[in-house]
Amino acid sequence: MANEKKNFFDRMQALDRRYIYLVVALAIILPLIIPFNSKTYVTEPAENVYKKIDSFVSPETNLGRRDRAVLLVFNHDASTMAELFPMEVSILRHCFQRKIPVFTICFLPTAKPLMDYALQTAKEDFNVQSGIDYVNFGFKPWALFTPIVLGMGDDIAKAVETDDEGRIVENLEIMKEIKNYNEMNLVVDFAASAAVVRWITYARSRFGANVAAGVTAVMAADNYPYLQTGQLVGMLAGLKGAAEYEKLVDVFAMHRVKENGVEKIVSRNYSKEVLKDSWIKLSDIKNTSYKMARLGMNAQTIAHIMIIVFIVLGNIGYFVNKKRDAKK
Repeated sequence: MANEKKNFFDRMQALDRRYIYLVVALAIILPLIIPFNSKTYVTEPAENVYKKIDSFVSPETNLGRRDRAVLLVFNHDASTMAELFPMEVSILRHCFQRKIPVFTICFLPTAKPLMDYALQTAKEDFNVQSGIDYVNFGFKPWALFTPIVLGMGDDIAKAVETDDEGRIVENLEIMKEIKNYNEMNLVVDFAASAAVVRWITYARSRFGANVAAGVTAVMAADNYPYLQTGQLVGMLAGLKGAAEYEKLVDVFAMHRVKENGVEKIVSRNYSKEVLKDSWIKLSDIKNTSYKMARLGMNAQTIAHIMIIVFIVLGNIGYFVNKKRDAKK
């Protein structure tokens, strides 16, 4: 038995596990260091979020209306930043490019720095001003969640009162044509929990507000019933959903063309045909923050392929050795 020749699968099963961990680590790290262009297919839930935000954009000017805003709710901490942060930045860039009024708010103290960071990152390429183009309501204690959500149905300025800079919300220019959920085109809740259900319960059911979810992949299954019943307008699920939204923003809102060697942004309206034929090279996007999800999907894809290969090899080895032992 000691002198029995070992086959490939015997050696694989006796392989030090640390080599497998090393291969998986390299499969994740190398695509991040050496990015490559991969195809991103956009699913309907992500399309619906994009189209809803774009629904009041003028076809002639490609700009949104001042009386139709978007509210972004940050309900997560840094542990889920890898999945949720890229989708937050993408939606903010979409709104800034279309001149759609944006409100941001959080009810977790750990979400506050992430919300500020997302705003700072998305603002880099835009000349937007706080109080005019967007308002950061800042952190509000969780005990005030229900009063604020219900209060926004009557008067947003009275429900929130002051923004993150201590200014009276009612006096801000952005509020001139916005009063309550009637002027709120969409509420997007970013969370690693079932927090979006509360927006469905109080804002959707009571006032008819349009609600969408940006959630971690593990929470997507919990939210599909709300999506399928129309209680959610759309959903961005995990890193894949974030990558899909990044692509939508690059293909339409931030569409770039070159004229006389100079690159400039020429926004265009959503079109399924255009989306189907679009191919954007990641190497053409200079700012890494605007392609984080797609870079992450490259690493995730390679890692998943490696794991599948290991599982297949393990199963083949099991049956080969089982057949060999049966012959003895």
